[in-house]
Order: sequence, then C-alpha cells, then structure tokens
Amino acid sequence: MGGRLLNKVALVTGGASGIGAAHAQLFAGAGAKVLVCDLQEELGHTVAEEIRRNGGEAEFFRLDVACEDHWKAAVADAVRRYGTLTTLVNNAGAFSAGGVEVETDEGWARLVAVNQTGVWLGMKTAMPELLKSGNAAIVNIASIYGIIGSPGAIAYHATKGAIRVMGKSAALEYARRGVRVNTVFPGVIKTPMLGDVPEEALRALEEAIPMGRRGSPEDIAYASLYLCSDEAKFVTGGEFVIDGGSTAL
Repeated sequence: MGGRLLNKVALVTGGASGIGAAHAQLFAGAGAKVLVCDLQEELGHTVAEEIRRNGGEAEFFRLDVACEDHWKAAVADAVRRYGTLTTLVNNAGAFSAGGVEVETDEGWARLVAVNQTGVWLGMKTAMPELLKSGNAAIVNIASIYGIIGSPGAIAYHATKGAIRVMGKSAALEYARRGVRVNTVFPGVIKTPMLGDVPEEALRALEEAIPMGRRGSPEDIAYASLYLCSDEAKFVTGGEFVIDGGSTAL
C-alpha cells in the first residue's frame, strides 16, 4: 500500500474483527499508526499483534463506544502513544432483528447507544485532537439499511439512517476547519454479525445481490483508506455505497 497514510494516527472502533479488523490491518499497511479499539480484548490484542508482526504499528485499547469516559481515555491513549490523532473510523455496531411490534425498549436503547450515540461520542471526543492536526478525516460506517428499508429490524434501520445525516451535519460544521467527514454504506458483507443467520437465508441474501455474492471486509476498508488519505482532500459529506449493486435495483 506504500505510504498512503504515512504520518496518520488512526483510532478504529470495532477493530477486533470483521470490517474493523480489515481497517486496522489495511491502514497499518499503508503507514498509519493504529489504535485498535473494541470490547473483545483477546481478539483485539490478536489483531494488534498481527499488525506488529507484519511490520506495522498498532496497540489495542478496550473501548465501550457508548461510554464517554471510555472515549476520553481512548483518545488520550492514542495521543500519549503516538503524539497526535488524525483519523477516526467509527465502525463499531450492533444488530437486532426486532420489528416494530417485536423490538423491546432494551433492544432499542442498546442499538441507539452503540450505533448512534457511539458515533456521536467518537466525533465529539476525538474532535479537539483532530482539529489540532489541521488535516483530519472521519469515516462513519453505516449500512445500506440506513438508506433503504427491510422488514424486521426497526432499530437497526433507525440508527444507521441517523449516522447518514449525522455525517453530513458534521461535515458541514467542520468543512473549513480541517476535518473531513464521510460515510460508508456497506451492503451484505462476510462478517461475524451474520454468524447467526441460517445458511438458507444467507443464500437468499446473496441471490438478491446483483453481483451474486457477499462483499468482504476489505472491500469496505479500501473505500475508507481512500477517504482517510490526502487523495480525498476535497471529499467531505460524501456517501459511499459498497454493496455489489443492491441499492441500484
């Protein structure tokens, strides 16, 4: 990957597996120093260790994205280790299959806390350090289900749709202050989040994708790599759909 992210320091949430781990590994390979953040400590340490074995720089930090104190500690740790923070990938997320009448108060509150409040807290807490760099980038990972509907996942749709407009609002707020904010919308991707979905349902999902297959975590990370590099210096408030053609139907 050369040095596309040379001199960048990235904090990646949900970095222990799936799309987050792909971001951490790809960013480190492109020259960034990476703080891998997650609640999954063993997996998170494994991702950071693998990056170091491959010659990159990475450390793990246990982060609950719904807790502002955790966020403050994570940002402080990144700055203590690497001297700055230039890049934030808000990737951590949760899923619930509850529909309008099935979803519970507890399930709704959990998804709002992780998927929506977690993204806001990340931007809020990291912003002072990002502003200091004068050339920072935030990528918020939403979902195509923040753009289109499907039955039976009301809280997931609500929170991913919120990320879409939150990103635009933040992009406009900081457009002249040296922080770019963009949103990536994955389609159906091979991640642990789909681990409990029956094989028959997975086949049906794949058949409905125009390209006939699920995407990989790296497909999403490559989009973010561009957005966090200086190649995208004129890109903010953007929506980047990576879905094999699903939303073109």
